[in-house]
Amino acid sequence: MIQNRERFLANVASRLSRTEVLSERPSRNWNYRPQDKTLTDKTQDELVDILRDQCRLIHTELIETDSRGLPEVLAETVDTYGGGPLAIWQDPRYEAFGLREQLEMWPKQGVDVHEWDPSIGHDNIGIVEKANIGITFSDITLAESGTVVLFSGEGKGRTVSLLPHKYIALIPKSTIVPRMTQAAQHISNQVQKGKAIASCINFITGPSNSADIEMNLVVGVHGPVKAAYIVIEDR
Repeated sequence: MIQNRERFLANVASRLSRTEVLSERPSRNWNYRPQDKTLTDKTQDELVDILRDQCRLIHTELIETDSRGLPEVLAETVDTYGGGPLAIWQDPRYEAFGLREQLEMWPKQGVDVHEWDPSIGHDNIGIVEKANIGITFSDITLAESGTVVLFSGEGKGRTVSLLPHKYIALIPKSTIVPRMTQAAQHISNQVQKGKAIASCINFITGPSNSADIEMNLVVGVHGPVKAAYIVIEDR
């Protein structure tokens, strides 16, 4: 139930020097929209180059491979980052990209793997916060800022990318777009088509960091202290 809706909107309208509440979104005819053109002339390979350069600035390792080499590359990266316990999503893309065998092999090697289980609810969080590495796929990847966009949902807990000590993002090359503009347009298009979107969408740019204190950058203050992006050739 929405209470005091009209009163609230009327107050907002008055603050905007309007005498009426608009029920429809006003049209915007901007004369200049540079955000629609920035980096859109780049090829997918050029976007990867831009992403790689940005990763150097955000203290994130970028690794390139293809679907055939992905299991070995992921296993090596996990080993480099100290092994398990691992936390992953319940996501069909692990199987689609040929990772199911590797996921099943890790427990046989003594590496714990927790796949997010909706049936145990909040208990997932307690398990994930003890993980050494969280591994998820990126749904959209912003080349300009080095940002992975994650659509959370059933089986895809947002804490998998936030609570473990390190984080690995699996980035299908086809998900790489120039910048925030394209991500926002994609999400808006989904809404306009009446499609359900994730209840939580996270934009993650490398490992956690802050420069709040004396403008000194500190990496790893409230989340993963290390991050790696594995770009997968999928075209």
